[in-house]
Amino acid sequence: MEENKEQILVKHLLMKEEAAWKELFGAYSGNLTYICSRYLTEKEDVHDVLQNSFIKMFRSIDSFEYRGNGSLKAWMTRIVVNESLKHIKQNTDTKSTVEIEDLPDLPNDEEPDFEEIPKAVIMEMIQSLPDGYRTVFNLYVFETKSHKEISGLLGIAENSSASQFHRAKGLLVQKIKEFKMSKKAQYE
Repeated sequence: MEENKEQILVKHLLMKEEAAWKELFGAYSGNLTYICSRYLTEKEDVHDVLQNSFIKMFRSIDSFEYRGNGSLKAWMTRIVVNESLKHIKQNTDTKSTVEIEDLPDLPNDEEPDFEEIPKAVIMEMIQSLPDGYRTVFNLYVFETKSHKEISGLLGIAENSSASQFHRAKGLLVQKIKEFKMSKKAQYE
């Protein structure tokens, strides 16, 4: 069986070859930056977390187990998400979110319609969510964690996770409508 590019890279990473680490950084840093930016809004924080993540990868590469194509990316993503959550826990109070009474009533079960919206604009919308909402939204949508898992990760009640997700979704629906209305107004 022929080794693929990822397997070969992993072999060289395990030998702690500097060129392999440079290749890894070059190949994956953009995607990992994007993932980290979903959780953290400050560029300095993203930079710090990515640096810590790559240090953690370097130190723990021996524990990495190749499980098929894409497993290296999945492993690195998990490290970046965990490091992002660690940073959030250390620097903010994820239990304190915007009080529900402070927000306007939002549609109950309306789903965000991301069609025809550039990826960068969607990212800005997600980043503009309050910290707790953004964290829960990312964990639920992108990391496919259950509210029970999220409550364990963040140290919040399971129903708080569900409530924050619902509010995040409602805010996104509102932001999308505003975006589409402003686009529509531009063309009239």
